[in-house]
Amino acid sequence: MVRIEQLGDDATPEALAGVERIFFASSRRQTFADDAERSAFREQWLGRYLLHDRQHAFIARGDDGSVAGYLIGSLDDPAVAPRFEDMGFFAELADLTARYPAHLHINLDAAWRSQGIGARLVEHFADHAARHGALGVHIVTGADARNVGFYRRCRFEPLRELDWKGSALLFMGRSLAK
Repeated sequence: MVRIEQLGDDATPEALAGVERIFFASSRRQTFADDAERSAFREQWLGRYLLHDRQHAFIARGDDGSVAGYLIGSLDDPAVAPRFEDMGFFAELADLTARYPAHLHINLDAAWRSQGIGARLVEHFADHAARHGALGVHIVTGADARNVGFYRRCRFEPLRELDWKGSALLFMGRSLAK
């Protein structure tokens, strides 16, 4: 059994360490040239959210208190928010991000996958984002990534495929309008 909690600004060091552990264990990228490259990778995909959007982050905890997974998100449109300028592909998606501005990143510890926890985290975030006025939520993933099926089950629709630095990316959106 797991419970979903808001990470929030008062997150414990243990909770943050659990998020970081799962982030690196779940990442498609596992090797880095040095600590600076590893730190830059963390900042791009996790750090900026923990710094600016912790109020939109949630963790799943097991009965023993361990972090089973997390979802970090933002309600800010990444095509216009300055802190996302380094992610150049959003300029090509501005028409879609205007309709689906909220976005998320989710990862689970391998031992907790395929138990419905990820879907619960997504639903929790979708409800949270809708309560805060977001019209829609999106994700960007690899066009051939295994998580595409998961996002489809969570009611995300494929809306555009694009090439970014030689990789096929897929933008998927979910309307939050009632």
